[in-house]
Amino acid sequence: MDIADIATPDFIEVDVNERLGKVRSIFERENPKGIIVQDDGEYAGVIGEKQLINSHVEDNTKAAALTKAVPKIDRHENVREVARMLVEGDTKVAPVYEGEKQYGIITQDAILEAVLDNLDALTVEQIYTDDVVTVGERDHLGQAINRLREHGVSRLPVVNDEGRLEGILTTYDLVEFMVRDEGRQGKQDRRGDTDRMLDLPVYDLMTSPARTATPGESVRDAVARMMEHDIAGLVVTPADDDGEVLGVVTKTDVLRALTYTEEEQMDVQVTNIGLIETLSRADINSAITEVADKYQRMSVLHAHVRFHEHKEKLRGTPLIQCQIRLRTSHGQLAGSGEGYGAEHAFHVALDKLERNVLEVKGFEADERYRGQLLRKLNEL
Repeated sequence: MDIADIATPDFIEVDVNERLGKVRSIFERENPKGIIVQDDGEYAGVIGEKQLINSHVEDNTKAAALTKAVPKIDRHENVREVARMLVEGDTKVAPVYEGEKQYGIITQDAILEAVLDNLDALTVEQIYTDDVVTVGERDHLGQAINRLREHGVSRLPVVNDEGRLEGILTTYDLVEFMVRDEGRQGKQDRRGDTDRMLDLPVYDLMTSPARTATPGESVRDAVARMMEHDIAGLVVTPADDDGEVLGVVTKTDVLRALTYTEEEQMDVQVTNIGLIETLSRADINSAITEVADKYQRMSVLHAHVRFHEHKEKLRGTPLIQCQIRLRTSHGQLAGSGEGYGAEHAFHVALDKLERNVLEVKGFEADERYRGQLLRKLNEL
């Protein structure tokens, strides 16, 4: 399947010199998945919700400051490859071209709607993220924003003092809060300057109750529920306890599953690949394969490596966070670490991953990821 029929010619674009204040108001008014940025009529990149949240940039700053380079996609590209490009580009929207002419855009939602019926071959348990980051309902919004930035996530399950699920806080909630009219008020009718706002408790802004999914339900049902309620993710809880947080499943997790293959070589996906300079995809693949091979009975279906750049630098080299996650016949295994430069961060994370792999060595588990689900996904 290619994206010829699911790409849309309807999109919003702004010039690189547009004020970010206007860009923020467009997100509030139109709720787009992203905005295409043009420079003198030429494609320059996109701006998404994450860029707005991850920035303290003032409203008078030009849009160019937050524009993110996202590759152009051919209108007849395969949907599996487009899913990979969106995940690796850490974006929900990308420009679509027909030859040299911009045709429109492709969005995360358009792809998921097109493949929805194929997703009944997957269960939530097979794709959700279990190393979940949470925030307390009494924590301040400033703490929540820092946690979103630090971990590069788009949503935080909100828990009470006993660790029980109370709600969800997302980047969309924060974007809406940041651009709301002065007259609009929170649950406790408190307003003030920016510092005062960041001191508000998470409770004031969270959505409650949080919408959930169970490990055993189909991904098709989970995605349909996301579409119905216009949300990008669900908190995963046990079937018999909707207060215990097991993890989070998002639309990005589903897109990542579309890139799974039946090839003998392990499938490795890299998010924010532009941050790696001295490493290649082949180097990353080889290193992870070597670690995975330390436990021959463990079958690795998919590896995801995510790089995230912090503002801190050492002699010009940025502090990088690296997260490695394997989806295996023994469940999810992960390792994370920080270092100055992507290569250093990768090897710190790799060392932690290796320790986790060796911890499970010697235990048997059935392979859960082959057969029907891959055959059905490969029909796309």
